[in-house]
Amino acid sequence: MNPGNANEPPTSATAVEPGTLPVLHASHGPAWAARHRAEVLAHIHEFGAVLLRGLGVTSAAEVAAAAAALGIEPMAEREGFAPRSSYAEAVYSSSHWPADEPMCMHHERSYAAEVPGYVVFGCLTAPATGGRTAVADSHRVLRGLPPELVRPFEAGGWVLTRMYHEIGVPWTYAFGTGDRAGADAYCTAAGIAAEWLPDGRLRTRQRRAAVVAHPRTGVLGWFNQIAFLNEMTLDRAIREYLVDLYGPTGLPFNTAYADGSPVIAETVDKINEVYDALAVGEPWQAGDVMVVDNIRMAHNREPYSGAREIVVVFGDSVRLAGHVLALESATDGAA
Repeated sequence: MNPGNANEPPTSATAVEPGTLPVLHASHGPAWAARHRAEVLAHIHEFGAVLLRGLGVTSAAEVAAAAAALGIEPMAEREGFAPRSSYAEAVYSSSHWPADEPMCMHHERSYAAEVPGYVVFGCLTAPATGGRTAVADSHRVLRGLPPELVRPFEAGGWVLTRMYHEIGVPWTYAFGTGDRAGADAYCTAAGIAAEWLPDGRLRTRQRRAAVVAHPRTGVLGWFNQIAFLNEMTLDRAIREYLVDLYGPTGLPFNTAYADGSPVIAETVDKINEVYDALAVGEPWQAGDVMVVDNIRMAHNREPYSGAREIVVVFGDSVRLAGHVLALESATDGAA
């Protein structure tokens, strides 16, 4: 590690006990991240995430530069379930999600064949109240869940069904192409079953492992979006309206067991209960950058008031061993 500017204050850290979010007090923008790269990565390897406070980023370009300074190679988002604004290539806004609704714990693209190894968040504008991005350690989540809940998911994985139509993101956004053949090719390569319906809607299904080994350490973690992308996440009135309008298979997303059995509300509630018990984080301050090991740590977004502008960089694409599972082992009943 380079010693940096002789006048630069020494790096200090707070909240570095296990089960907490470490905060490194930074300075001097992306150049600081380059000088302290080894230290930042060491904190991420030990704790799963780190908040860089005082980095002072003021633009999407500076957030991208901070990610680059840490050696994180950006990747384009695909299969997003909520729209984002794009600032530049592979640099995005946070998901467009109602400010008064929480975004439950999840790992970015835990349903994809290629997942981000890291997610970098940069705070350009901190909300007036709330809006924290908390994290939860998937290793601890797995240990905290009841064995009888984990067992069938660990054995068979989980199935995600998506319907692309007027509700939710369009397939052209999710797959980054306006060409049906291009979308089909993406799905084939990613182990996704795609079905074009006569009315032009697209229905997809994919089966993924729910428990994966971290590629660096080999430690098992609860890595999925079984709870977040379940129909129970939708507001009840909205869910009932969509079912009435499109039928039970017309929801924009839903999750199931490998055999097609539905994931009931009690299971979703228990998963979220464990996530909430293990959530740690710090309120955003303008200029903060948080770097998250996406495979180890789930993250959420709490409700907020006031303006909130968070820039996101996904990076270091990973194909996890045993993550993509064949749909032949799952029934067509998953919806």
